[in-house]
Amino acid sequence: MRMNRLIPMLPVKSMPASVGFYQKLGFSIEQRNDEWRWAMLAFDECRLMLDESINVHPGMPRSGVLYLYPDDISAFHAQARKNGVTVPDLEVSFYGMTEFRIDDPVGNRLWIGQSTPA
Repeated sequence: MRMNRLIPMLPVKSMPASVGFYQKLGFSIEQRNDEWRWAMLAFDECRLMLDESINVHPGMPRSGVLYLYPDDISAFHAQARKNGVTVPDLEVSFYGMTEFRIDDPVGNRLWIGQSTPA
């Protein structure tokens, strides 16, 4: 048996605002249904779903963490800044990744990194 794909679905408060944020990071809209308040985004082979309906019980905190692995962390970092995303400087973690961390508009955490050459 094989697992063919995993597509994270993040809870969002405003699907349009979140779609705009992820577009600044380089994602494009693959599918979108405003009636459902849902969108599927794509960046090369990666997929991400955004869904407002997950937040039907506002008293229940929901957030996620995604780790994105671009093939050129420096270029991705520079592109995010160029597109208006506030990002911290790149740092090398104790586990050997050059990375930065940001939150999307509703607090889902994005860790973005690449292995640091030895």
